[in-house]
Amino acid sequence: MTTDTSTQQRIAIIGAGIAGLASAYLLSRRHTVTLYESGDYLGGHTNTVDVSLDGLSHPVDTGFLVFNDRTYPNLIALFDELGVASHATGMTFAVSVDDGRLEWAGSNLNTVFAQRRNLLSPQFVGMLRDILRFNAAAQAGLDAAIESRITLAQLLEQGRYGRAFRDAYLLPMAAAIWSSAPGDILRFPATTFLRFCLNHALLQVNDRPQWRSVIGGGRDYVRRIAATLNDVRLRTPVYGVQRHDGRVLVRTDDGVEAFDAVVFATHAPDTLKLLDDAGDDERRVLGAVRYQPNTAVLHTDTGQLPRRQSVWSAWNCLARTGDDGNRPVCVSYLLNRLQPLPFTRPVIVTLNPHTEPDPARVLARFEYDHPLLDQPAIDAQAKLAQLQGRRRSWYAGAWTGYGFHEDGLKSALRVADAFGVLPAWAVR
Repeated sequence: MTTDTSTQQRIAIIGAGIAGLASAYLLSRRHTVTLYESGDYLGGHTNTVDVSLDGLSHPVDTGFLVFNDRTYPNLIALFDELGVASHATGMTFAVSVDDGRLEWAGSNLNTVFAQRRNLLSPQFVGMLRDILRFNAAAQAGLDAAIESRITLAQLLEQGRYGRAFRDAYLLPMAAAIWSSAPGDILRFPATTFLRFCLNHALLQVNDRPQWRSVIGGGRDYVRRIAATLNDVRLRTPVYGVQRHDGRVLVRTDDGVEAFDAVVFATHAPDTLKLLDDAGDDERRVLGAVRYQPNTAVLHTDTGQLPRRQSVWSAWNCLARTGDDGNRPVCVSYLLNRLQPLPFTRPVIVTLNPHTEPDPARVLARFEYDHPLLDQPAIDAQAKLAQLQGRRRSWYAGAWTGYGFHEDGLKSALRVADAFGVLPAWAVR
């Protein structure tokens, strides 16, 4: 739909994660923007908190943690414009199965064979062979999967990859990336999985992107964006939206306000609940996207890391055999490896712990939802463009892409483009 960009419009933006914040930041250059957020802080998954340990206090991130110099071009450009500084970091990955029965990390040969007996293990050596074989076949597999529309599970079966490769490498890695249950990962379209891995250089040993974290925590960019906005309404849940007579009516505890347009920067199911007058096409698209709830615990309990300290990595997936595949992934992020923290004690965020960390070492607890990119969600993404701008409504969020910060920002840039305020630095 063509949008009138010649006149100033009054625009409601619902949701203050990266998509909502960026939409507000860009649209406010020409239009009058009101940003609604039901929670008590701005940022969504960008949730930085202050931690005090051993007489020291420092901000740490608990949701959005890192970005890289290759696949986050728009986020880097936005940070440059805002003057946000970052710090080079590593993205090492470790797997611990059944409380240390099998442990390895990909940092170097010493950590790969942290358990020396694996040098003589046919299953473990077979896993390493399968990793090399899968990586080498990824591009050809992507080309074939585009035609066949197979799932990741079908791809693994057709390639005759071993159980160790699947359960001690691929599924832990993918489940940690997408904060999803292994069973849901197996139902991902093979095209989505392979394209993401190839784009992010996850399947190569050399020439990997440089990962970075925001100095002072991600809230630094949130604060800088918020400082440019005139009408931000925290703790203001929206109860309903109705499109009527060329206007958008937004209902909150303060009453009903009229706008010229609305940007939904909320999770797809939440957006659908907000629409008092949703059409069949909106129900089909928004209703096709599911989310995985995840509990994040911030703590200092090293029992939530691999048994062998030599294996400790930035990302540590703690897996268990015998699960039905529907339990959300358990992954511990060792924040000291991701951010320049002043603490000597390990500071950890564990997603969906199998067993609760020591209560005396728990610092905070959060709930985050992540989109599940199964085939219905991918099909919904393809149809979303047909809804944009219709009935004065736009849709943004990380769910419109791979589910990450760059995707949320790119969705905001598409909205900005429709309103004639696309910045010169935007990379489509």
